[in-house]
Amino acid sequence: MGVGILASRAIRPASRLLRSQPSNLLIRTIVSKPELQSPEAAAVSQPEPPKNQILPPRNPVGGARVHFTNPEDAIEVFVDGYAVKVPKGFTVLQACEVAGVDIPRFCYHSRLSIAGNCRMCLVEVEKSPKPVASCAMPALPGMKIKTDTPIAKKAREGVMEFLLMNHPLDCPICDQGGECDLQDQSMAFGSDRGRFTEMKRSVVDKNLGPLVKTVMTRCIQCTRCVRFASEVAGVQDLGMLGRGSGEEIGTYVEKLMTSELSGNVIDICPVGALTSKPFAFKARNWELKGTETIDVSDAVGSNIRVDSRGPEVMRIIPRLNEDINEEWISDKTRFSYDGLKRQRLSDPMIRDSDGRFKAVSWRDALAVVGDIIHQVKSDEIVGIAGQLSDAESMMVLKDFVNRMGSDNVWCEGTAVGVDADLRYSYLMNSSISGLENADLFLLVGTQPRVEAAMVNARICKTVRASNAKVAYIGPLADFNYDCKHLGTGPDTLKEIAEGRHPFCSALKNAKNPAIIVGAGLFNRTDKDAILSAVESIAQANNVVRPDWNGLNYLLLYAAQAAALDLGLIQQSAKALESAKFVYLMGADDVDVDKIPKDAFVVYQGHHGDKAVYRANVILPASAFTEKEGTYENTEGFTQQTVPAVPTVGDARDDWKIVRALSEVSGVNLPYNSIEGVRSRIKSVAPNLVHTDEREPAAFGPSLKPECKETMSTTPFKPVVENFYMTNAITRASKIMAQCSAVLLKK
Repeated sequence: MGVGILASRAIRPASRLLRSQPSNLLIRTIVSKPELQSPEAAAVSQPEPPKNQILPPRNPVGGARVHFTNPEDAIEVFVDGYAVKVPKGFTVLQACEVAGVDIPRFCYHSRLSIAGNCRMCLVEVEKSPKPVASCAMPALPGMKIKTDTPIAKKAREGVMEFLLMNHPLDCPICDQGGECDLQDQSMAFGSDRGRFTEMKRSVVDKNLGPLVKTVMTRCIQCTRCVRFASEVAGVQDLGMLGRGSGEEIGTYVEKLMTSELSGNVIDICPVGALTSKPFAFKARNWELKGTETIDVSDAVGSNIRVDSRGPEVMRIIPRLNEDINEEWISDKTRFSYDGLKRQRLSDPMIRDSDGRFKAVSWRDALAVVGDIIHQVKSDEIVGIAGQLSDAESMMVLKDFVNRMGSDNVWCEGTAVGVDADLRYSYLMNSSISGLENADLFLLVGTQPRVEAAMVNARICKTVRASNAKVAYIGPLADFNYDCKHLGTGPDTLKEIAEGRHPFCSALKNAKNPAIIVGAGLFNRTDKDAILSAVESIAQANNVVRPDWNGLNYLLLYAAQAAALDLGLIQQSAKALESAKFVYLMGADDVDVDKIPKDAFVVYQGHHGDKAVYRANVILPASAFTEKEGTYENTEGFTQQTVPAVPTVGDARDDWKIVRALSEVSGVNLPYNSIEGVRSRIKSVAPNLVHTDEREPAAFGPSLKPECKETMSTTPFKPVVENFYMTNAITRASKIMAQCSAVLLKK
């Protein structure tokens, strides 16, 4: 209704409009620049640049580089007089970015389909009767594009006026303030006043769950969130309802947004309609200090930025990395940060005779541990690294336990006898980004949606882009793409290995087949037979060849790949049951019931989680946001965390604690700095010191001896029961507890 009134007033005769106004009212024109009152005349009066004039080169927006797969497909276009070459199929907007011109936009996003409904990206194209939407118009050879003419400016100013017509003026209380596209573009391309005098419309807020806060009156209907939900997250939770001024975005029925990637709609929303519910009214973005680091909640190693204020982590947002997480992160990565300040261990503690813990000094705590460790036999000493451990601390722990005369040191998730001699047998050999080249996926005993959400997003992207087929062997699970369930256990795998299953023909016909094996199978007693069957399938179906390696293993924990590289492998199944001294370095998922009652347990970690209740001595350590550490993800890509906030209380880095304990125990380790530890790592696993590089596995399945074990008939079981509760940090998080209660209830 408001748009109709505005339009009808605009086309009334000027004399009639003037007669209807009171004599004391001053009539003001909307335009803020004189030349925009008659843009056509201003465009004609502009002098043409000389034809032979050489214009200085421009840099592409954001330092972008254009890759030509076929040089013959390059076309030349002219942007504001600058000649640029772009690949065939580029849009006008992309050509402008290559030419160094940043075109304003709201609905366009480089990773989503083109909608073309905000009209903010209007530019002038020669021989076109009116401005065109640059995001939807393909660039053509010889096209002359003008982005800075009065007509283009006037068009953008008009679009901005319509967008602001119903937008509330609540920037001072909006969480998007300071990083809002609408604010920035209104300042750059908008007018200094508006003509709309009617009542603004309002929209009822939607309940999307405990993570995303909605103020739908601010929505400008760019449909980014709708496209993200259906194209990237793979769920049809959001849609557009109504039409005209009654158009609004919401859920078709009263339903929460249940995707594990739902928090990304906060980042892609250009206005304050969708914001972070846990971060609401906590801080302004200019008050925060950003630290670029990585996530350790799973084995993907998503690149993140930790925003902190003082000693507190205020929020976590994604960082661009095309090879790993693109620009998305999972909800567990984004919202578990409040667990970093709950249930923290801040002081060394010793359990008294009455069973209560008493805070002591570091000297006293280490002295007690040093005395006890010499009272047990060397083969009764066990060291277990937790799933969040960095490579430096695992290297120091292994050296310490070995110097005490024991080989019983391993990492959570690495069961007895896991083969770590050949790196291909536990890495994602095709790489995460390489999954996009596959045309068929066979998932064996894994549920990527809950085990590694970003790997699942890549599979979903591949299925949408190339119609790749997906089949899986395992328990019934909820996938967000078309998936064929072949069976629940090893029997189906055996049929495929012997060529008796109908799915074998699809494997044979696939050009780039990919097999993804879940690391949960490592804990089965028949793991060797299962992995041997998988490798025989890979050899028979051309999965591994010089130009393609589609045999992949999807790890569960951030520490797993580095632990296997460093040789932290369980040698004996009975080592824990016969132990008298157990050193748990952040290991909370260990079955503490297996530890003998008379064993002395040292827990070193940052949270008072499960294993703390069995400990005799507690040594507080720093979390991943408080230390510098090296991690290797499931594809063998080595990255480092960077300290964003100070440590809590009297906590110390893990490797420093073990190094100090070695000195108290009389077995000095030969390094005193993190550089010394990394020098030691270089002699064991050189790939772990090559930061921000992926070291692919050197050998293939043909080198492995045949396995003569038989597979059991026990079906595969789900490894992750609760996506939101997988480690000490997430279990301490109040936000994750709310997600677990609300989103997982049946």
